[in-house]
Order: sequence, then C-alpha cells, then structure tokens
Amino acid sequence: MKYASALLPSGFESLEQFVELWAVAGAANRAQRRLTSSEAERVAFFDAAKVLMPAALTYLDRKRLTQLDAQEERLMNLALSFCHVALAVEVQGSDEPKHALVRRHLTITHASADLAPSA
Repeated sequence: MKYASALLPSGFESLEQFVELWAVAGAANRAQRRLTSSEAERVAFFDAAKVLMPAALTYLDRKRLTQLDAQEERLMNLALSFCHVALAVEVQGSDEPKHALVRRHLTITHASADLAPSA
C-alpha cells in the first residue's frame, strides 16, 4: 500500500533518508552531487543502498520509463546516483579527492540516462 507521504515505493523506506541528497535528476546533477558530497555521505548512502539495488532494479524494470510515478522516479534517480557513488566508494576509495580535482573540469553535456524515453 502506498501512502501519500511516502517518498519511495513500498519496500524501499530505508532509503527515504537519502532522497533529498541523492534522488536528483540529470547525469550532470548527479556527478555534481558526488563531487560536492562528503565521504561520509557517500559511504552512508552506498552502505544502505547496495543491498537494495538488485530489488530496486527488478522493481523498476516492471514498467516503461514513461510510466513511472513520482515515487518510482525518485527510486530511479537514487539508483542512477548509486552508480556514481559506487564508483567513488568501491573503485576510487581514498583516491576519490584526487580524482575529484580533475572531475571539476569535466562537464557532462549529454547522457543516455537523460534522454526522453519513447512511449
């Protein structure tokens, strides 16, 4: 059952605390959020989301992108942000600040995740 105040679909309530910071639309915005977030913010989101991502992707795969409601769009944006965060946490690790210096000069102008889905 969905409640009007729920930010995410049922089953993903534990991720609601991350919606404000990480459920951002647009690849450039997600990259910027990663850049401006603290290590503690990235790790907290990563640790909470990593166990739910398989279920989130399975849930989101049930509908076309054009049919997602607001809760599902937030879940999709969390999943897309998770990709940015996973790279920072799992791959870059302690070198993330060094890589962030270079990333500041990278501008995302187009991303496949930002393309309008066809009906």
